[in-house]
Amino acid sequence: MVSNKLTLTGSKMDRLSFKSILLSFIAVSIIFIHNCFAQNWPQWRGPNRDGKVENLALPAVWPDSLKLQWKVAVGQGRSSPIVANDQIFVHTRHGEDEVVSCLNLASGSKLWSQTSPAPFSKNQYAMEQGEGPFSTPVFHQGKLYTLGIHGHLSCFDAATGKVLWQRAFAKQVDTSKLFTGTAMSPVIDNGLCMVHVGDDTQGALMAYDAETGVEKWRWSAQGPGYASPIIVEIDGTRQVVTLTDAACIGVAVHSGELLWQFPFEDEWHENIVTPVVYDGMLILSGVRKGTLAIQVRKRENGWTTETVWYNAELTMYMSSPVVVGDLLFGFSQKRKGQFFGLNLKSGAVLWQSEGREGFNAALVVVGDIIFGLTTEANLMVMKPSSTSYEPIKNYKVANSPTWAHPVILGKQILIKDDTNLALWRLE
Repeated sequence: MVSNKLTLTGSKMDRLSFKSILLSFIAVSIIFIHNCFAQNWPQWRGPNRDGKVENLALPAVWPDSLKLQWKVAVGQGRSSPIVANDQIFVHTRHGEDEVVSCLNLASGSKLWSQTSPAPFSKNQYAMEQGEGPFSTPVFHQGKLYTLGIHGHLSCFDAATGKVLWQRAFAKQVDTSKLFTGTAMSPVIDNGLCMVHVGDDTQGALMAYDAETGVEKWRWSAQGPGYASPIIVEIDGTRQVVTLTDAACIGVAVHSGELLWQFPFEDEWHENIVTPVVYDGMLILSGVRKGTLAIQVRKRENGWTTETVWYNAELTMYMSSPVVVGDLLFGFSQKRKGQFFGLNLKSGAVLWQSEGREGFNAALVVVGDIIFGLTTEANLMVMKPSSTSYEPIKNYKVANSPTWAHPVILGKQILIKDDTNLALWRLE
């Protein structure tokens, strides 16, 4: 009897233990799934810095209008908002100050903010470009990094807003020689926060330990060209690729060594478009430079660059393109703003919209859909066609210009206009 009782008790304990383990496994799985598929947009142009997001649910039928979830005043500036762990981080201007704020994604309520003085006098040739800030923050391992209009780099504790470290480059940035002040968006890789600061006469691409702010390396030569860098691995070497005021360059992430450079000089130093990658090639474009593909290779005697194709007629000014398969979709400033599709194998233009779409457009690819937010506050939903311009819907999302990049979070869309931040929903 005793033995049977013990046997029965043991079986019950086994069942309870199994149940506890199962419940723990389910709980851990839910947390894991939430973390993997949390609505995150941690940096310039999204999770991979290429204007593309995956695994987001989109409507089977597109509604006639969007539903406004909330709208709050956050301040001026063309810096794009980012999202991490259901929190929004935005860098804006209030009068003579720059403000970094953290908001609740669900409600738009402010969780914390930090203010710092940043008086700025606009260049006489860029009076329409605003007073910034222009650089998009980056979120990394619980920390937020921002770059102000004067090249002031700050690292915050993202949970509290506490300033952890700062680096100032005001002496290196002569804003009278820059149309818009500092505009590149910092990038983080291999534990390094990398920024490019300077003016039209000199500058430096620098890397700082993301945890401590200790400088790890710097490449001092050419000034920035307003473009934001990307991280690319070419022939086994991880490198930061960006446009300076005179060239496209590749710099080794781990050491800061200049690996290669491809001449890309603009008479007004307006190299703004973020490079994109296709089939081992880099796609570059400029307002007076046309659009081209270059091949970068590591040879026995060093690195080489070669032009694969060149389209002199297709130009982009501020809008960075997106890659879908073998196609490039973008926005040209010609005809007062027009969308286009291009064959990436040949560089041939496949189609162009009629024009008059706006001064600029920010593009995002989600699955088989392209979103294009124009400065006229029109959010275009388009098919990535190889034969023609195929708009699906056009949603009006603001009453003032929309220069910042939209944040696509599945059926939720975050829009920053001239002074406000709004969350819209596709229903």
